[in-house]
Parts: sequence; structure tokens; C-alpha cells
Amino acid sequence: MHYIWKEWKENIRGKGIWLALSIIVLISISILFRSIALSFEKGFYVLLINLFDAIIYFIPILCLFIGAFSIFQEKEQKTLIMLLTKKDSYTSFLLRKSLGLYGVVLVPLLVWFFLYPLFLKFQFQLDIGGYFIFIISLVTMSLVFLQIGAAVGSFSRSRMQIIGYTIFVWFYFFFLHDFILLSFLPDITYENVKFFSTMYFLNPLQSVRMFLETGMGVYSFGHMSRLLQAFMWMKPVFFLLGNLLFWLAASIIIAIVFHRKEGYE
Repeated sequence: MHYIWKEWKENIRGKGIWLALSIIVLISISILFRSIALSFEKGFYVLLINLFDAIIYFIPILCLFIGAFSIFQEKEQKTLIMLLTKKDSYTSFLLRKSLGLYGVVLVPLLVWFFLYPLFLKFQFQLDIGGYFIFIISLVTMSLVFLQIGAAVGSFSRSRMQIIGYTIFVWFYFFFLHDFILLSFLPDITYENVKFFSTMYFLNPLQSVRMFLETGMGVYSFGHMSRLLQAFMWMKPVFFLLGNLLFWLAASIIIAIVFHRKEGYE
């Protein structure tokens, strides 16, 4: 609880979290105005998909920067060394710091998106189940990239390193991961398609998108080929949960193994 309160006080005084929330609010409102002409029955789903496609470019990199700079700030202010000299392990520090980051980022995000349907109910027919799937998608994506950002802040020695690593991670998941898999596409057979599927859904953006779009009925798996059935060998929700657990665990392990107690600059 102490770490959550500490994160709140630090971020309330800072501009990063408010700038991030302001961008998301502006994007949400602009998507709403652009969707006014949509039908009352189906417009709600189209709006949510368009909104997701817009903010998916912002939430990952914002969470990466917030997570990384929050950890690095402890190094700059020498508070990390003080905490570790009080017989507090880095693992304990990282886990409590991560919980603080989750609270600081997710609470304002959830508050806004629980208020957002109030603007929609006069224009569209709301689907609470579909909107809940949308919220789960945003929360999962935020958790994954906050934790990856915390790992980046753990092993970085300077702000310039954080910027470089963060941009690389963002670029990898948005472009490079799929580009690499695309080069192996001609070699995909029924025997190795499950491995290809696993690698494909290790990209959190793809697992979140598949969960959202299947949950809203954009994609239907009623008439799949044998190869596609093997590709979707688990339900999208299990791909989502597996992705979340994998990246949380991997990020925490990397942060613990490669962490540096001090930074320069």
C-alpha cells in the first residue's frame, strides 16, 4: 500500500500520467464524433473496434515510458540503494513497485472508460458484455507493457538508453515480430502450425486483438479449414491469459536478473 500511495503522489505532481490520460480522452471523444453517423444497433461495435485501433498505438508506448522512468527515478534519486540496504530484496521492491504502477495507470484509465458509456448510450445500443471485453483488452495490454517498461527501467543506466530500448520494444511488437513470422509463412504445414500459432500469439497486440474481435463477433470460427483449426488450437481467451502470464513472468525475471542499482545522468 505504501508503494501505491508513493506512486500516486509522484505521478500527481508529474505531467506524464495526465498527458497520457488526456491523449486517450481526446482520442475517445474524437472517435465518438466520427461515429455519430453509424447505425444505432451496430454502431457500438464499430466504434469500439475503431477506438481500439486508434489507442493501440498510444497505450503500449505510454505504459513503456511510465514503467521505465518510474523505476529509473528510484535510481536517480538514490532511493533504490537506500531501500536495498534496509535488507529489502530487489524482487520485493520490484513487485511492490509494479503494483503501485498498476494502480496509478489503471485507476484513471478505468474511471474514464467506465464514464465513457454515458456519452454512448444516447447514440448507440450498448452491449455491456462487449464493452467488458473491450475493458479487459485494454487492462491486459496496459499490464503487459507496464511490466516490460519496468524491466527496461531496471537494466537501463540512462534516460537515453530507456528511450532507445522503449522505441525498439514498441517497434518490435508493432512491425518486426509479424515481419519475421511472415518470412516463415511459406513453410507452415499442419505439423508445425501450432508452434507458429504460439509464436504469433506471443505478440501481446495480436492476442489482445484476437480476443477483442472474436468476443465482439467480428471473426467467426464456425467454418474453418483444418489448418486454421490447428492454428486456433486454443480459445482466444486462453491465448490472452497465456500471453499475459508469460510476459509478466518474463519481464519480472529479466528485471531481477539484469537490474542495475544505479544510473548515470
